[in-house]
Amino acid sequence: MSGFVIAFKPDYCLTDSMAHPTSKKVIYAALLGNLVIAVIKFCAAMFTGSSAMLSEAIHSLVDTGNQLLLLYGLKSAARPADAIHPFGYGLQLYFWTFVVAIMIFGLGAGVSVLQGIHKIREPNAIEHAGVNYVVIILSLLFEGYVWLIALKAFNKVRGNMGWLKAVRFSKDPTLFTVLFEDTAALLGLIVAFIGILASEIFNMPVLDGIASLVIGFILAGTAGFLAFESQSLLTGEGVSTATRLSLRKIASSEPGVVGKNEILTMHFGPNDVLVTLSLDFDNEISAAQVEDAVSNIQRRIKEAHPEVNKVFVEAQSFESHRRNLKSVKEIL
Repeated sequence: MSGFVIAFKPDYCLTDSMAHPTSKKVIYAALLGNLVIAVIKFCAAMFTGSSAMLSEAIHSLVDTGNQLLLLYGLKSAARPADAIHPFGYGLQLYFWTFVVAIMIFGLGAGVSVLQGIHKIREPNAIEHAGVNYVVIILSLLFEGYVWLIALKAFNKVRGNMGWLKAVRFSKDPTLFTVLFEDTAALLGLIVAFIGILASEIFNMPVLDGIASLVIGFILAGTAGFLAFESQSLLTGEGVSTATRLSLRKIASSEPGVVGKNEILTMHFGPNDVLVTLSLDFDNEISAAQVEDAVSNIQRRIKEAHPEVNKVFVEAQSFESHRRNLKSVKEIL
């Protein structure tokens, strides 16, 4: 059979499941923690004149802004579809996550590096260094608590997968963004502590500037990694291999389906997936039977994979599908 498409009405209502409650909890915890820490760090930096502490203060301030951007992204992504965005606004979340990565690189890393270079060129002794140590210890407690919350939420999602693999396959960037931000924050605090302590012990204020540079490099690396993962989601990622095999199995097991020409998928959000299938149906069955088969496929896919909100099925013979692909390639 060939020549017609059976489309099911999309589920245009993007529920709050897209903005997973765990994700919001992690973001709110990070927002509150970073805001408090930023104020404390700025006060300490002005009082002591530490370049590393000022870099850390800017880092915490940038992270605070990032949490607000992620919350805005979640809110924007939850808007229902309309005529302008018929597939919904789910990709907004991925866009704002990419903006967060740029913020970390441009403001966090950039300012830290510039501050470090300035301190290396014009080294000044740190005053009242003990204040910095107290602030760093308090910050480690705050950041460590938020990091544990983010880690717990991330571990629930990743299961038995390794960290990098879980991030690679994750479709919810809010969880791993906060986790990696907090990891960078903890590393930055450790570097700041070592830099301030070393500058005191060896009476070399330049080491404080070097610590600021290292903090900048840590933030740049974090930003680059997050930007790479965000752009991949933003430009369209399909479902996992396991889900794809499940879709093929569901389509193959439906009576009347004699071949699978093509299965295409795309994530518009963590829990908003589009599935399109090109299937070859038995020429002996009626159009009504094809409609029933497609209806069953759509229902079974949604039952097995609740994240799938839209299913489109094209009934087309294998030869017709191959000719169409050939024609498209020739045009390109």
